[in-house]
Amino acid sequence: MDRLRVADRCDADDLPAALPIPRRDLPPMLTDLEREALCLSLQVAAWATLLCLPPAIGVAWLLSRSRLPGKALLEALVHAPLVLPPVVVGYLLLITLGTRAPLGRWLHQQFDIQLIFTTEGAVVAAAVMAFPLMVRAIRLSLEAVDRGLEVAARTLGAGRWDAFATVTLPLMLPGILSGCMMAFAASLGEFGATITFASNVEGETRTLPLAIYTATQTPDGDALALRLVALSMALALGALVLSGLLERRTRRWLGRA
Repeated sequence: MDRLRVADRCDADDLPAALPIPRRDLPPMLTDLEREALCLSLQVAAWATLLCLPPAIGVAWLLSRSRLPGKALLEALVHAPLVLPPVVVGYLLLITLGTRAPLGRWLHQQFDIQLIFTTEGAVVAAAVMAFPLMVRAIRLSLEAVDRGLEVAARTLGAGRWDAFATVTLPLMLPGILSGCMMAFAASLGEFGATITFASNVEGETRTLPLAIYTATQTPDGDALALRLVALSMALALGALVLSGLLERRTRRWLGRA
């Protein structure tokens, strides 16, 4: 993953290539600090969602369709971030992927990848916290797929992967979209794991929740905190509305197909 220098992107003209929202469409009343936190939050949430998607489909399939030994343990591990305090998840990431940890040191020495105190680390923390939400949504959608359609496709000569790609995957699409939106929304609001693992570095890891926290710890920062809270609420409501629209459109499309 390319390094995500948020400060550069927010100040440069190439922002439209990195975000789905061109800079000219961002509300002009935002200050540089608010715009920076907004850009960083959108980037972290988008990358975390993309990072989660392929393994979430695979894990959902394993939990729903396979007879894998130890499936109960796998399910517990996948859903652990939902019940563990986010600070605990962040600490586990720190002792696993920190530069002094074996895996983190190996990544740094072999690939020059450093996750702590970087935007990439914020992406990893958000992805870990959002992963069980995406798996749950995709799994529910997969379990609702009529397996008779898959059997019919296999009977007509389709291979296992062909049946999955042409029958199962399209029928899972509402769950995949719902899972992506839930993961995106959860990543936008991630705080505990991010501040523990990636810290609160301006322009690198200070997303909207961390910017709100910083404002509340700053003298005379109440007005800024209130503006950031309003921005976060607008983002969350927008994500929920978009999720509902996409899900309804997808279900209508599948009904016509």
